[in-house]
Amino acid sequence: MAEFRLETERLILRSWQDSDRAASWAMAQDEEVMRYLLTLDRAGADAMVDRFMAMEAEHGHTFWALERRADGAFLGMCGMAPPRPPLVEYEVGWRLMRHAWGQGYGQEAARATLAWAWANRPMQTIVAITVVENRASWTLMERLGMARAADEDFEHPALPEGHPLRPHILYRIGRPA
Repeated sequence: MAEFRLETERLILRSWQDSDRAASWAMAQDEEVMRYLLTLDRAGADAMVDRFMAMEAEHGHTFWALERRADGAFLGMCGMAPPRPPLVEYEVGWRLMRHAWGQGYGQEAARATLAWAWANRPMQTIVAITVVENRASWTLMERLGMARAADEDFEHPALPEGHPLRPHILYRIGRPA
């Protein structure tokens, strides 16, 4: 399979490489980055990269590695995943290193992902999910033109009953006319 590469003005979204594992692990060690996510040990961080590589091999897309064009610095990830329970639609998602926050990288990468999806996949809608407390994430969803589907909020089945991160909210965007 050919390596994926999508460039924006400032960013490159690309296939994961084994050399990204150390940066992915460093991102997983930042308590602020992982504040609304499950913590990962080194094996879990490597398994995540393996899942993203396998997802891309199977579906042609994933939550791609994200780097800055100017210097090749690893900034995190952004992309889309195929439907998986409890979701029945494709999901756009992102996670950025703390040093990349507040610079518009998330929005730029997510807009490029959505544009790629509309041009290359037939779906009519795409969703994004987060926890209510993750204001930065859901405000980005709103800046992308996504709308909250409050009647579709859910308890994430991968988390145990009573876990503070179990309640999730869902946003959706439709294919542009």
